[in-house]
Amino acid sequence: MKKRSSDLSQAHVDNSVDTQSTHQEPSLPESKPASTGRRKFLGRVGAATIAAGVASQTALAQLPAPGGSKTTCNDPFFPFGVEPADRASNRYMKAYKCRLEAAKMAQDRPLVFHITNGDDDRYPNKIASFTKALPHNQLGEVDQAAYASLAKARTTQNPDDFELIQLGLGRKLTSPQAGLAMDLEGPDSHHVTMAAPPRFASAEEAGEMVELYWMALLRDVNFADWETSPLVAQATDELSRLSDFRGPRQSGKVTPQTLFRSNTPDDLNGPWISQFLLKDFYFGANLFSQRMRTVLAGSDRMTNYSDWLDVQNGAEPVGNPYDATPHYIRNLRDIAEWVHVDALYQAYLQGCLILLGQGTRLDPGLPLYNSKAQAGFAQCGGPHILSYVTEVATRALKAVWYQKWFVHHRLRPEEFGGRVHNHMTRAANYPIHADVLNSKAVQAVFSKNGTYLLPQAFAEGSPTHSSYGSGHATVAGACVTILKAFFDETDIVRDPVVPNADGTALVPYEGPPLTVLGELNKVARNVAFARNGAGVHWRTDATGGMKLGEDVAIGIMQEHKLTYNDKVEMTLTKFDGTKILI
Repeated sequence: MKKRSSDLSQAHVDNSVDTQSTHQEPSLPESKPASTGRRKFLGRVGAATIAAGVASQTALAQLPAPGGSKTTCNDPFFPFGVEPADRASNRYMKAYKCRLEAAKMAQDRPLVFHITNGDDDRYPNKIASFTKALPHNQLGEVDQAAYASLAKARTTQNPDDFELIQLGLGRKLTSPQAGLAMDLEGPDSHHVTMAAPPRFASAEEAGEMVELYWMALLRDVNFADWETSPLVAQATDELSRLSDFRGPRQSGKVTPQTLFRSNTPDDLNGPWISQFLLKDFYFGANLFSQRMRTVLAGSDRMTNYSDWLDVQNGAEPVGNPYDATPHYIRNLRDIAEWVHVDALYQAYLQGCLILLGQGTRLDPGLPLYNSKAQAGFAQCGGPHILSYVTEVATRALKAVWYQKWFVHHRLRPEEFGGRVHNHMTRAANYPIHADVLNSKAVQAVFSKNGTYLLPQAFAEGSPTHSSYGSGHATVAGACVTILKAFFDETDIVRDPVVPNADGTALVPYEGPPLTVLGELNKVARNVAFARNGAGVHWRTDATGGMKLGEDVAIGIMQEHKLTYNDKVEMTLTKFDGTKILI
């Protein structure tokens, strides 16, 4: 393959019009990992590119000018506006060196080591590992031969071995090789990492599971009613007393204002739902309402054991019934359905349109922030930011897909719910922490449904890829980080709103101002935690995924900064509260 590339490069040199060009072979910067042979090869490619450019300039300069006379590239009346050959060659080298500098930046990033919680090796029956869509026994424990076929594919990374994975009832695994793909911008998918998730038997895992049972029980209680809901009071009381629950608190306790929220800056201010998921907005000339198709109240799935087992084996059940009346997001069931069918960057594209539409200030570090002569457009304007905020989504997904398939293998909450049910009914004995076994939420679910299974918002339960980290959360972290960098975080969201009592209209929000920073952190948490509310992800899937996406976006922006002609020094506040300069 190298020979073909070299031959092709030489052919370009041999066929160039100006074979006696005085341009020298480019001198490449030293790079420790690159061999001398590789540097010479790249030099030949660079010289060939320059020679081809000179040839095109020479050919254009010979074209007849109006009136039949010849012209030169310095003639201001030349209709094609050809620039001098030396300027063109300098641009080729500048672009080439920019790419080298970006590659060097990637090379200089510190190595990361991917550390698991050890559960995949700790339990031979794989009770703590993701096994959905493979065949299982009556306890919902995976067939060992089938799991071995999956483990082999993960180990060899051979495309043929992925085709030999033994499935159950037919539902396919979701993009298991996506984490092996490479990107040409930002950190490689293997070059960012996540902390190990909680262990199966830990108190932290128990705290997250109890929270998920309460989320299932509270799906139909509107956010506006949380302060007065007796069920919310029971949830906050139990979560406050758990051995190791890591959600936010006020005065040491979980409260209706902190319930199912995160510790990111300003997230606890104002309504539970971000303005970017409520406010109507213009997409060009089209006005879009954020009223959505919602699922009927009480439509919980996988609450009986046979349905649960069928889904673990790969069955695809029929979906949920919809309400005929569209609503603004009122409760966990509504937002769970929103993240069931969204385009993954959708919330942040909407947020960007809302911020642009209200005239939000740009980040003061942008060169066009207070320019007297320039306005943003192709750079630091709407087209730039709108495309940028969506571009990072697929790069974030590749990073988290590597974590899902080749590092952590964390089981889904619905799988853990099956372990809880079989342990509580004494069909099996599993090392589940007492905080789950003694939970009031678990008992309330049993009283309601006759099983200890975690009720799911989606008929099919979770997707067919492992739980840690959350893809929605990772995309959220990446996209929101872009918006934080381009917009002034201290600005406020204009004319905030909340849904009315039945969610059919919006009414003004009355309360303290809502900052751009807080509402961006909030929309990332909304989307990430809505997947928890659906029963398909854990709290640390969300928080870990958001941080992973943040790391990906920062790396991409650092590389893009090399490409700007003017000085760019954006600042942003990370999810942990630290401020950084891009």
